[in-house]
Amino acid sequence: MDSLVVTQLFRQLFRQHPACQRRNIANLAAAVHRNVSRQSPQQQHRNSQIRLLSTSGRRERGGKPAPARNESNWQQRTTLLQRDMKEEYSKYPMVTANDLRARRERPRRVKMLMRDFIEDSLYNPHYGYFSKHVVIFTPGEPFEFPELRDEDEFQTLLSRRYVEFEDGLDAENPSDTRQLWYTPTELFRPYYGEAIARYLMTNYKLTTFPYHDLIIYEMGAGRGTLMLNILDYIRDVDPAVYARTKYKIIEISSQLADVQNHHLMKSTASRGHAGKVEIINQSIFDWDQPVPSPCFFLAFEVFDNFAHDVIRYDLATQAPLQGTVLIDEEGDFFEFYTPKLDPVASRFMRVRHAATDGRYQLPYPASALGRWLQANRPFAPNLSAPEYIPTRLMQFFDVLGRYFPAHRLVTSDFHTLPDAIKGQNAPIVQTRFQRRPIPVSTPLVHQGYFDIMFPTDFRIAEASYQAITGKLTRVLTHEEFMRRWAYLEETETQTGENPLLSWYKNASVLFTV
Repeated sequence: MDSLVVTQLFRQLFRQHPACQRRNIANLAAAVHRNVSRQSPQQQHRNSQIRLLSTSGRRERGGKPAPARNESNWQQRTTLLQRDMKEEYSKYPMVTANDLRARRERPRRVKMLMRDFIEDSLYNPHYGYFSKHVVIFTPGEPFEFPELRDEDEFQTLLSRRYVEFEDGLDAENPSDTRQLWYTPTELFRPYYGEAIARYLMTNYKLTTFPYHDLIIYEMGAGRGTLMLNILDYIRDVDPAVYARTKYKIIEISSQLADVQNHHLMKSTASRGHAGKVEIINQSIFDWDQPVPSPCFFLAFEVFDNFAHDVIRYDLATQAPLQGTVLIDEEGDFFEFYTPKLDPVASRFMRVRHAATDGRYQLPYPASALGRWLQANRPFAPNLSAPEYIPTRLMQFFDVLGRYFPAHRLVTSDFHTLPDAIKGQNAPIVQTRFQRRPIPVSTPLVHQGYFDIMFPTDFRIAEASYQAITGKLTRVLTHEEFMRRWAYLEETETQTGENPLLSWYKNASVLFTV
């Protein structure tokens, strides 16, 4: 029943949103689209999914925002006609993503913070995006880049393998709503993992070898390809270090944990690593065991799917208001804002301000005149554009600082993303239907069928990490890091182009020094 309803939902959404192919992070989607279909709908975009409510402009004496004593303080301020949900907001219970983990059906008649809505949408064990609907593309045999003429030939070959891979999946289990995505680890196997392995081995030998083991934790390991590439390289290059190596994966998704274990035991060569690998099927945010030993902690393309809170600012007072999502009895979403921040969002504001010495961008004009002009435009809202703050990232740093005091973090993610929705630090929200990407303009979407992917502000992230853990770090672009640690001749084409360097220019690497 659910699949039929979702298919109907996507057909309606596909009619209402432009499915024109956008250039994605690694340019792959454009090539696939050219091979699959050369037409796209040209219907006008209708922004029918945004439902925003803002607080009233009522003030107490002194210009401070009036506290929300009851639901009569809420005032709708949008360009769309909205149902009045004030009574439901006062009656519906507040829940968290943890409260919903045991539920098999998407919730109704509840309200929750935006970060809990995103967390539930992505990671709920029963209907979450990463739990049920994601398939990770693997291109098969590694690409022989020196045999390819140029980047265009690599693009063509990759596109063909991408289509063949999904054709194979459809032959076994056809699906209109399969969420297929890929990682640099898979595209540049094994060269990407070997570059990470060189970094780990070099820094291990310079610091704790031979007094401590090489302990590696990886969070969100996908298919386990990076793990196998790292262990293969260490075993082949330095048996003495390999003898001291332990690899532990922390994986929230039971489905992906099973995939990782399957690939570990798939071949004779990979089974040889089994005694060194432990797959821990739990969320890092449930971690409660101290790890006093020195270790490396890997997190590649993980930050982008950490849940964020949404904040808007009163344009008259610059006071922040936190977003709450209400889900009615029909499963429709409504967004409310309240001036009372929860402790997590409030702490993030304090940490960011202290870590950056107050130097960070906000989603409204810095000058009083600019704010006045913005607030007095015809039909202007009384709140700023949304700002998405990485509260889950701050909590991840808390876990590292508390339970992994001797860790060294190595992480890579995207510092900018194209075609994000409206707002500061806003995500890309999209799904796939019949192999075509469908971007939408709001994170308030059917839970589990949409990727919600955020950019990382590495200046804020680095400052917050240093403030919370007390450790020193460096940030390099993906290209700079790979120039230092990859054997570039292995991924260079005959014309001198190097996809390992050029395909992820919007990514950065942060590591502890």
